[in-house]
Formats: sequence, C-alpha cells, structure tokens
Amino acid sequence: MRKLQFESGKLYHVYNRGTDGRPIFSDDSDYARFIHGLFVFNDTASVPHAFYQPLIDDLQSYEAEPRNFSVGKYRTRPVSHRELIVKIHCFCLMRNHFHLLLEPIIDGGIPKFMQKLGTGYTMYFNARSERKGVLFQGAFKAVALEGEAHFIHLPYYIHANPLDYFDRGWRSGSVSKPEEAYEYLCKYKWSSFPDYIGEKNMPSVTQRDFLLEYVDGPQAYKDGFLRWLQAEILFSDLDSTTTLED
Repeated sequence: MRKLQFESGKLYHVYNRGTDGRPIFSDDSDYARFIHGLFVFNDTASVPHAFYQPLIDDLQSYEAEPRNFSVGKYRTRPVSHRELIVKIHCFCLMRNHFHLLLEPIIDGGIPKFMQKLGTGYTMYFNARSERKGVLFQGAFKAVALEGEAHFIHLPYYIHANPLDYFDRGWRSGSVSKPEEAYEYLCKYKWSSFPDYIGEKNMPSVTQRDFLLEYVDGPQAYKDGFLRWLQAEILFSDLDSTTTLED
C-alpha cells in the first residue's frame, strides 16, 4: 500500500518509466494515443473497451476542444458531460518515461486515474506491438509538492525534459543557446509547454488556469522559464527521484 496520502487541492509530481528502461513510445502514434488517454481516462465514466485497442489510425483531433473524442465508430460522452477525476496541470512525454503534474479532484482521484491510464495504454501498446506483460516499471511514482520553491520550479523542470535530446547542459544551468533551446521546446509537441506560452498544441488535455494566473500569463511563463533555464538549479533539491533520463 502507498504511504503517500493524496489530498484534494494539493499538487503531485507523478511519473514512471518503461520496465528496464525500455521505450514506451515507439512512434508518433504511441505518443498521440497516450495523450488521447490523458483526456479520455480523466472522467468518472467508464471508457469503451475499444479505447484499449490499437485503432489509432482513426484518432480524431484533440487539439481544438472537440465535442467528443472518438476512435473509429466508438465515442466517449460529450466533453461538456465529463466529470474530471484529476486536474492535469502539465505533462511531458519522453521516449521511455513521462511526467505529469496532477491535482486530485475526487477521493482516490490520482490512483484511479493512473490505473485507468496505465492499464489502457499498456493494453493498447501490447496489442499493437504483439507483446505481453508489464510495460511500466512498477507502480507509478508520486511526490507531493512542498513549499513555494518546489511549486515554482517543477513545472519548468517537467517542460524542460525534452532538452535531453537537444542540450543536456540544461540540467546544470549551462545551456549554450537558451533561445534555440526555447524554440526546440516550442516545437516539441508531446508536452504541454506550447500551450503554456500561448501556442495552441493540445489545450483540451490540461487545466492551466491556476499556474498561468500564478505566474501572470503566458508571456510571464515564457520569461520566467528562460530565466530559470539559465540558472544553476540543483534538481536534487526539488526531488532526487525525478531524473528519468534516456
């Protein structure tokens, strides 16, 4: 049993990686299906079994707040009827791991959401890859955000993870070309970063009002991120368990 007690109104950094460090995303279809799952499984209603199957070719756009999501002929209930389990404040997907910043809305919201998401994506991935067995490295990991410093830095840290593919110096505050690093993140579509700086990417997946109000809007988020990127941040001070590098 988990020792961490998830409290409504509190933020949690939730993450996991592939078992033995294996990739959990092999191509764009896998990334898209996981993000689709972030939306579809974040609902108190049950999900049609078809959403667990590899029918990604018929995946409809989730980028413009559609009336509902569908895979082929199978549809979820209308967006306006959804009852969220958690607030997804931000996310980032990497080849062999993912990061989420979640806030439970209902009792047991985070474990319930992660169970639906993990089971659904594993069933999809295994069916598509013709494999069996576990995909993720044990149960998901979670750390409660404690203190203002943790709260301010963690969204930036989550969004900066793709820089491992561009300039790993970001982890020590030594990015050689900050503006180019920023542009790289703007074009990395498997993250909520573009939505936070005002570039529509997958806006229906996340609930961004709280963080954007705290930092005073998209432009302020961009400015703060660029300052943070060039600072000597000690990530061990945030959470020593969150560096899930490829």
